[in-house]
Amino acid sequence: MSPRCCLPLLLLTPLFSVAAPSNPASASDPCAKIAGLEFVPPADALACYKVFPFNETLRQNVLTNMARVFDFFTFEDFYLHSPPPFQESTKNIRATLAQLNTTRFATDYDFNKAVYDFTTQLNDGHTRYFPSCYNAFQNLLPAPVVSLEENGVQNVFIVPDAVQLISQLGSNYTGFFEKIGFNWQRLAGAKVLEIQDMDAYAYVDLIADTVSGNYLDHGVRVNSVFSSYRIVSGVFSQRFGDLAGPEDVTHTSLKFKLIPANSTKVETVNIPYLADYIGNPFTDSASFWENNCVANDDTNGVDVRTFGDNAAKHTRKQPKANIIDGLNSRAVNLPGPFVPTQPVINGSDDAIISYILPDKKTGVMFVGTFEPDDFNQFQVDTAAIIAEFQKAGVTQLLIDLTDNGGGFVCLGQFLHQFLAGSQIGYPGFQSTSRANPLAQKIVAAHVAMGENDVSLFYSPDNWAFLNDTIQPMTFNYNNPAVPFVINGRFDPTSQRFHDTCTEEFVVPVPKTPPFPLKYVKQFLFSFNLVLLRLQLVRSKTPTSRSASTEIRHLVSNGNCASTCAMFSTLMFERHQTKIAIFGGKPGEQVQYKGMAGNQVLEWSDLDTEIKSVGLDNDPLAPPDFHNWRTAWSFFNEQLPIVRFPYTKDTYNNPQSLWTFAASVLF
Repeated sequence: MSPRCCLPLLLLTPLFSVAAPSNPASASDPCAKIAGLEFVPPADALACYKVFPFNETLRQNVLTNMARVFDFFTFEDFYLHSPPPFQESTKNIRATLAQLNTTRFATDYDFNKAVYDFTTQLNDGHTRYFPSCYNAFQNLLPAPVVSLEENGVQNVFIVPDAVQLISQLGSNYTGFFEKIGFNWQRLAGAKVLEIQDMDAYAYVDLIADTVSGNYLDHGVRVNSVFSSYRIVSGVFSQRFGDLAGPEDVTHTSLKFKLIPANSTKVETVNIPYLADYIGNPFTDSASFWENNCVANDDTNGVDVRTFGDNAAKHTRKQPKANIIDGLNSRAVNLPGPFVPTQPVINGSDDAIISYILPDKKTGVMFVGTFEPDDFNQFQVDTAAIIAEFQKAGVTQLLIDLTDNGGGFVCLGQFLHQFLAGSQIGYPGFQSTSRANPLAQKIVAAHVAMGENDVSLFYSPDNWAFLNDTIQPMTFNYNNPAVPFVINGRFDPTSQRFHDTCTEEFVVPVPKTPPFPLKYVKQFLFSFNLVLLRLQLVRSKTPTSRSASTEIRHLVSNGNCASTCAMFSTLMFERHQTKIAIFGGKPGEQVQYKGMAGNQVLEWSDLDTEIKSVGLDNDPLAPPDFHNWRTAWSFFNEQLPIVRFPYTKDTYNNPQSLWTFAASVLF
């Protein structure tokens, strides 16, 4: 089976190979019943999942791997007593693993679902376990929800654009509801009073606590429950949200008490889910297991020393800090009426789309991801966009980070330094990694290899001293370790180090800011943005403006992960950039950073590291089946950020939202 998992600064992806469990006769095979179908009732999908019996060998493989990989998880001991406002994430990780090792499970699905829920509720998008077998379906409800304000009062609504959004799924989806006589179209824009006999916002809280995961901040997870816009491969897209598009098929329907649009009558409606198959093709349970569960060549790491290609050595590994999403869900376009109508600025690509608003003075950079198709092109495009803004006489800049899942650490640092100028010096944070015994052995092995080192993530010359001098291969930054105690646990770390990102910049960085940083605003419209254990802040509104552009406003819905969180924190902490969050629920603050900004290693990365220095047979090494380093903030933030509710005019309408933001933030 091939579960995929991750740890903050460490990604867990245990994978293993095993023969398929005994299969029922094809005539009664639940998987054969739904083979080849694009959409199926969730009960049928769950029946296919549960055809595979519990296997103790698989449990031991998964839990042994997880226990040893958690040794690299930089935040493990922080979870023993998570400080406010993140106390919901308090968890004794080792005790939970022990409990999972003794619980009786009826099926392989039941065990994997329990492990999946455990890692999900750590609320760290770097630290996830995704069993590929049981993320093959995504449940879709034809009624995504959002929180909107009308006449000064906020309520939950079914998204007003439901008809335009859902219709894009095609007749195989909509035809199911026609066949059963369910009119989902009339529910668009309905005010939702209750869900599953709970107050609507209370049910949203329940989903945020048990399903959403990914973000330490509860308010950010609430925003993740709702539908929102994003960029997928350079195109505006719309998420269903965690209520309408969960990664499991537990529910067959949801009970809503609502008032339809243009009505005053309260109705109770059971809205059916329909599961979307997003896995690999299969014909029966045996082929489902073979094609979706069994380990393959990409499952585990490799010993790069066997490649015999010295040219591949000494090539810097690009660190990533991104949210780990095990769901290969289909992208549904943002309906046409909501896509910005302003001309796209030169330099826009798959990761950044930029505009000049109708006021002719506000430029917008919608940075959808820091993981573009082309690492170098991202830098070229950034320079081109800024040049276009300068040429057009733009005097104020909004940066939209909605639903930015993070990506390459160095691209976050590049954007920060390009906007702030090279005069700021080192554009990132100080970092440390956990100095567990196996990690110390790995670094020592790299040092011992000297000039023959394979240049992986633990290689000394992949990092720099705090004076930005690259570490020589003879330097062991993990020995001596630095004493560190958190929640009463002794948890030594490596010595502190810097990234070597400036070595990877292919575009010259201006010495001074291309625009004064005073008028650059961050719009964290995504609901996923959090760095380490920091909170939000409100910066003072400038009393005067220079004639040149300021870069002081970021906007988002808070869904801004890892590298995105680090970029936003750098912009705030070092340059006092004003940050605005959209969405959330009444009376609740939303953090502008939803998760810790850390580097992530997937299981294959860590396994490659271990094998390539000859430690794969070490008793501390995880079996074939990881957060890896921590970014330390410059200071703790105490004050709230600016938060605005969505309205029917700004919800899922980027250009209207940017125009509103420009009118109130500058």
